[in-house]
Amino acid sequence: MYSYNLEIISLAPLNPISDKVLLDLCRKRDRAAQHKLYLNCYSFLMSICARYKKNKEDAEEILNIGFLKILNNLDKYRNEIPFTLWMRRVMINTLIDDFRKNKKEKEMFQQVDFNEYFDEGHSNVVNTYVSRMDAEELQAMINSLPEMSGKVFNLFAVDGYSHKEISDMLGISEGTSKWHVNFARNKLKELLDNSVKQIKIAAT
Repeated sequence: MYSYNLEIISLAPLNPISDKVLLDLCRKRDRAAQHKLYLNCYSFLMSICARYKKNKEDAEEILNIGFLKILNNLDKYRNEIPFTLWMRRVMINTLIDDFRKNKKEKEMFQQVDFNEYFDEGHSNVVNTYVSRMDAEELQAMINSLPEMSGKVFNLFAVDGYSHKEISDMLGISEGTSKWHVNFARNKLKELLDNSVKQIKIAAT
């Protein structure tokens, strides 16, 4: 398991990379400024990639692809929007594009609609369990989820997308999106229960 300073719940301020002079230099293709921007935003971008990729190599590869898109689209960035929010959106879109390339997995889930199986009766209880986890513990458990469920849970519970938005992004029904979130929450509760039991056993 690899770990970073994960921004699981909220966006941490990144003052250095919001510097207008630095961004202007990056727009002019100044290599030194681009390198400085990369160093300044590496931890923030990696914290996002680490939630969607199961190993460091894949996370770093997609981070570099996303950072290149950030550089190439700086002219589209407007200062009235927090740079971290804009950059985060570009990175998540890059991750979704990468996911869409896996046609085999996508086609498999397009054939299933979980609307009739979805039950959110225990979601509030599960949310209480999830809220107890620290960032690294939650990250490790999310990485153990099936890939689709992990992606949907990240998009909904961590990054704040609606089921409608997730449906559009991943090409699945809203019911399927809800099913994956429900499945992920219950699996995380199960994993947390096992973790607590092991701690109690070790303490006896």
